[in-house]
Amino acid sequence: MDRTEAAGAQRRIVIIGAGPGGICTGIKLKEAGIDDFIILEKGTGPGGTWYHNRYPGAECDVRSHLYSFSFELNPNWSRAFAGHAEIRAYFEHCVAKYGLTPYIRYGHEVVSARWDDGAGLWHLTLRDGQTLEAGSVVSAIGMYNEISWPEIPGLHDFKGKTFHSARWQRDHDLTGRTVGVIGSAASAVQFIPEIAKEAGHLHVFQRTANWVIPKQNVPFTDAEKEAFARDPATILAMRQQISDELEGFITTLYGLPDQDITTTDPAGLAALTALGHENLAVVTDPVVRAKLTPTVPFGSQRPLLSDDFYPTFNRPNVELVTESIARISPAGVVTADGKERKLDTLVIATGFKANQYLSVLDIKGRDGLDLVDSWNGGARAYRGVTTAGFPNLFMLYGPNTNGGSILFMIECQVAYTVRHLARMRAEGTAWIDVRPEVMEAYNDDLHAALAKVSVFHEKDGSKYYRAPSGRVVAQWPYTMAAYNNLMTREDEGAYQKASLAAV
Repeated sequence: MDRTEAAGAQRRIVIIGAGPGGICTGIKLKEAGIDDFIILEKGTGPGGTWYHNRYPGAECDVRSHLYSFSFELNPNWSRAFAGHAEIRAYFEHCVAKYGLTPYIRYGHEVVSARWDDGAGLWHLTLRDGQTLEAGSVVSAIGMYNEISWPEIPGLHDFKGKTFHSARWQRDHDLTGRTVGVIGSAASAVQFIPEIAKEAGHLHVFQRTANWVIPKQNVPFTDAEKEAFARDPATILAMRQQISDELEGFITTLYGLPDQDITTTDPAGLAALTALGHENLAVVTDPVVRAKLTPTVPFGSQRPLLSDDFYPTFNRPNVELVTESIARISPAGVVTADGKERKLDTLVIATGFKANQYLSVLDIKGRDGLDLVDSWNGGARAYRGVTTAGFPNLFMLYGPNTNGGSILFMIECQVAYTVRHLARMRAEGTAWIDVRPEVMEAYNDDLHAALAKVSVFHEKDGSKYYRAPSGRVVAQWPYTMAAYNNLMTREDEGAYQKASLAAV
């Protein structure tokens, strides 16, 4: 690489992923006058999770008017919680409207990235063996990137059709078939009611019962949609209402953000628990209802919403199985009691390796530091965006940033990232790297707060929140507003840096 090529590479920004984070970053970089970036996307279309997750009944658990960008309001949502097709169309619209198509390289899957300290560059390798260089990397792969498969003996011996819910095979007709579903959490709660209408018989293998509260996914009337289109202020008011309700939900689980400590609200948790029991009451068989009733406090698992999940277990063609799975046979699933349930189709609904974040890729930082080793004991970052020893590497929806609306949190992170990238360009900075002591102090304070949120530390609570070490790596323990306030606070002194002239 000659000097001209090196200079160009040092300025180039590579964004990994064309989901909401990558799309938002591209838009905001262009607004900042920065256009020498590319977006590498492993799929063949934009949308990220909403491109890949196409299971029946897929829809958002945050109401539509807040699960959208603040700068691109949508008056045409059909209902309170949008479904997969609408959300995917929304992100495709954003790509087209803001002119991102020329910047996106579809079918380009990044598998590794290595920092070259001497050149002040990242070297990225793609699945097909291609390599390229970049001065800065923005990871927009988030939490839901690598599929989690269960470790069950004989899983690959099954002779019927097997697929993961995150890669739904729509060309496989379930009509009249005997179907088994392993898993009963976020995705399963949405698709089980849909496939139960088609399957001849459906066996749901549940390891842990989850709290599922009413969703009340009411369609918008034509008059409401006309009002949204006529006056954007009505959408802003709706966004504020949704945000206020979500913030109230968060403070019920975590405490009051304006206090020095966080404690859960017993009365609020009791009310949410009562909602869960009220939702469960529609299950007519008391034995089935008891099996569907969680044994852990509300909030110790990812809260789920559905109006259709529990009524599904009143159907004569649906069986809830709570005996543990011993193995998968060529013909079906064998439980610990020795019973074999023969199946035509096996659907795995065990989610993603959500607590690994960017470490699902092979990332090497300064002096060859491996991100997996750096995150030994659990993923950690400064403000959820940067991690020490990995210069010019920014993460969106990174460690400890989950809470409220993902898109709101992403917008906060994108604004922060673009602010630093623009400053680097203006000042002729080659790289910045968060100071280790700053990151550690930030995480010490963060985890002191998380330690006081009792529902995150339930022994039998969700592994979604925690790394295998027990460290809570997913959740932000305060409100969305508190995170926004943090991310708008200047922190240039938190970073080591080097000038382009020194590289």
